[in-house]
Amino acid sequence: MTIPLPPNPHAIAVLLLTGLALVLFSRDRLPLETSSLVILVCLAVGFEIFPFEADGTRLRAVDFFLGFGNEALVAVCALMIAGQGILRTGALDPVGRSLARFWRVSPGLSLLLTLLLGGFISAFINNVPVVVLLLPVLISVSLKTDTPAAKVLMPMGFSTLLGGTTTTIGTSTNLLVVGVAMEMGLTPFNMFDFAGPAVLAGLIGAAYLWLVAPRLLPGRKICLADSSPRIFTAHLAVTRGGPLDGQPLLKALDMTGNRMKINSLERGEGNRVMLLPDVILAPGDHLVVSDTPERLKEFERILSGTLYPVGSEDEPVSEKNPLSDKDQQVAEIAVFQGSRLHGTTLSDYHLFERTGFIALAIHRSGKRYERVEDHVGDIRLRVGDILLVQGPRRNLAVLKRNTDFLLLDSAMDLPYSRKAPLALAIMLAVIAASATGILTIAISATAGALLMILTGCLTWRDATRALSVQVILIVVTSLALGTAMIRTGGAQYLGSVFVALSGSASPAMILSGLMLLMAGLTNIISNNATAVIGTPIAVSIARQMGLAPEPFVLAVLFGANMSYATPMAYKTNLLVMNAGEYAFSDFLKVGVPLVLIMWGASSFLLPFFYM
Repeated sequence: MTIPLPPNPHAIAVLLLTGLALVLFSRDRLPLETSSLVILVCLAVGFEIFPFEADGTRLRAVDFFLGFGNEALVAVCALMIAGQGILRTGALDPVGRSLARFWRVSPGLSLLLTLLLGGFISAFINNVPVVVLLLPVLISVSLKTDTPAAKVLMPMGFSTLLGGTTTTIGTSTNLLVVGVAMEMGLTPFNMFDFAGPAVLAGLIGAAYLWLVAPRLLPGRKICLADSSPRIFTAHLAVTRGGPLDGQPLLKALDMTGNRMKINSLERGEGNRVMLLPDVILAPGDHLVVSDTPERLKEFERILSGTLYPVGSEDEPVSEKNPLSDKDQQVAEIAVFQGSRLHGTTLSDYHLFERTGFIALAIHRSGKRYERVEDHVGDIRLRVGDILLVQGPRRNLAVLKRNTDFLLLDSAMDLPYSRKAPLALAIMLAVIAASATGILTIAISATAGALLMILTGCLTWRDATRALSVQVILIVVTSLALGTAMIRTGGAQYLGSVFVALSGSASPAMILSGLMLLMAGLTNIISNNATAVIGTPIAVSIARQMGLAPEPFVLAVLFGANMSYATPMAYKTNLLVMNAGEYAFSDFLKVGVPLVLIMWGASSFLLPFFYM
């Protein structure tokens, strides 16, 4: 075994920078978009100060920014927008409702059907909307049937990853691998070119998720099943000579630390006064307030007022005349990718003013926060957070229409959007145009995104919120690193090292080893980064061995999609982790065997189909 000599200084620098990128991408405290921009700037500045020429052609610094116009990135962004149209219109809601009904008949078969259906849909639509669709179905069913949601949420999330591996548009990772391979001179992959081995391996993985995974997961119930304090609406009367007599409304808010939620101000029965901060309060005025019983009594004491239940203004609150929560509804809402709630607080968002609902609790990553409104309102929200809210049943339609969060109760009898069939038809047309070869996926997806906007399935605000800066920057940076590795000879060097270390191993063994390496990296760093960095290495290995590069490229694609072992490996893992309150060890317990199963199956199937 002879290890090749190190390449030129530029290649060494690029390999070191690639190693730094892998370290930065695995740091939780540093945002992924920041890490990506750091690497991109280092590449551009470094090659501008220290020029590099190969075969008479100079590698310009501006070449590293060409990834912003890369066909694969255009396709990824367009599919994000088109997928947001499906989510925004609720086009897949009937699927979720049908699953929920069938689940009550046969839970075991329903889990299998959910896994297969989730995988099938994810083959054509980004799996984030699919997970967002199925999460409320499974959570709602678990609460109604008194079964542990933790046993089914993770298998469902992993099934969408299995399905996403089967087509070129299933995940952004697939699009990137196909795009980079095409740039390196390989024949473009059609949509279903590798569906055979991917589907067979996926079915083996689905069987594990159906029969084994639920037995490995904890049987605990998630916090949403716990009893929660209720919100009540009451009238707080201003008393003569009290601290509010003759004072502006703003003083009532100041005295309660802006914690009091005032629905309206009544001056005499049915006579409402506009809620202005400087309106002067008079004895007998009623502040219509919504909160927990404890907080309402606290406001009564602070403001020296008198508390009455709604409809019982002649008799103050007492044990014989308690508060009433008639026609109130408790619901769960989730913060999803692209939501305006991400990065803000409920206090800043003004949830009550927008929807008429008040937050009772927050559920995040297995942590149980105090059900105290002060804490919930001040917590900076992030993707995957689930909020328990309460408000009038008549306001459920307001929650449903709001595009800043997802209402997590698919069993509610709420109307579908009239644009849903149109959005579904547009997405099917995008898939058909690409699958038949009429248009490339970048063009068909862009046309589909435009149609979503022109037909009113999406607004421009919805479209821009669907785009992820993190995904865009990691893709561009990964493409830039791939370009630098190829042009400087770094990829060829790594391929030579891999071949040398493999010794006399057969091509099938080398392919299997490459796939396992990619599977390990994708659970530590971004799967997109793993895919784009691994693709040129795979092509270099194949060419040095004198073999067709396609199976080695697919080994990278399959390996980079094995994001099962850690919650940070893929964004849907984080959504599932937050909703199911899983620990890191739960992912290791279920995900590592799944990685090994998929690696073993793919190691057999890829050589069988392609060698």
